[in-house]
Amino acid sequence: MKKITCASLAALALFNAPAFAEPVTYAIDPTHSYPRFEYNHLGFSSQVQRFNKTSGTIVLDRVAHNASVDITIDAKSVDTGYSLFNEHLQGEDFLDTARYPTITYRSTAVKFDGDKPVSIDGNLTIKGVTKPVTLTVTGFQQMLHPMLRRDAIGANAFAKIKRSDFNAGKHAPYVSDELTLTFAVEAIKQQ
Repeated sequence: MKKITCASLAALALFNAPAFAEPVTYAIDPTHSYPRFEYNHLGFSSQVQRFNKTSGTIVLDRVAHNASVDITIDAKSVDTGYSLFNEHLQGEDFLDTARYPTITYRSTAVKFDGDKPVSIDGNLTIKGVTKPVTLTVTGFQQMLHPMLRRDAIGANAFAKIKRSDFNAGKHAPYVSDELTLTFAVEAIKQQ
């Protein structure tokens, strides 16, 4: 009969213990994260524009089903593909970037289905006006980044807002008051 020592019991307990994950902080990858907004232009077509500069962090604990999102968008980086229209959108009637150079989104709660986030409640601030906005997550992935060889996450999410709620409703309803915001985000684990 073999002797069972305290050390072997401790080792056995260690290998059979459940894995406890800790929150992991991911930095937004600015080269693969572009918030976009879509609106109807005079009933003719749907226009899609984007912002070129985004920063922030996502903290994720998939085991505990907990996460937080903190995103900052450089409002001056609005990109319509036409410099005069970019300047127009940066004016007082719309983004007023001289007074409000950033747009922020900070989560207040993240809902999970299993170990994947499915919606994010948070506060969106545009032109100094903060409103609660829920993002619906339509895709989520966590895996080793094939080029950076580091843990990475990616997600797509959307929400609908009204421009007028943020004092940016000029030309509504001819240019639709309702915008669809879409977020394509990739983030890399911080070391």
